[in-house]
Amino acid sequence: MTTARGSTLEFLGGVGTVTGSKFLIETGAGRMLVDCGLDQGLKELCLRNWEPLAADPGLIDWVVLTHAHIDHTGYLPRLFHGGFRDRRGTSKHKPALPWGPTTASHGRRAGG
Repeated sequence: MTTARGSTLEFLGGVGTVTGSKFLIETGAGRMLVDCGLDQGLKELCLRNWEPLAADPGLIDWVVLTHAHIDHTGYLPRLFHGGFRDRRGTSKHKPALPWGPTTASHGRRAGG
C-alpha cells in the first residue's frame, strides 16, 4: 500500500503478473477501484478469481475501467455479487464488454 497526502493506493491484483488488474485508491472523497480484471494463465493465477476481493466491495464507491479487456473487467460480476452497488452513476459512453471466449492479448471474441 502506498500513502500520499491523505490518500492511499493499494494493489489488489496485477502484481507479479500481467493479468488481474485491480487498484484501489482511497481519498477523503471515497474509494475508487481502477480496473476489475480476471487473472488468466496458470492454474494458480486462475484460482485467484475465486478468492474474495481483499477490500469489501460494499465499501467501494465507484469503479473506473481503463479499457474493456477481460483482464481489466472480468471480475466485475464477482464484485457486484460481493456487494458493490454503483451509487455514483455511469458514463453515457458505455462500450460493450468483451465477456465470453476471448484472446488474452487483444480482447477480441474468438473467431472474430
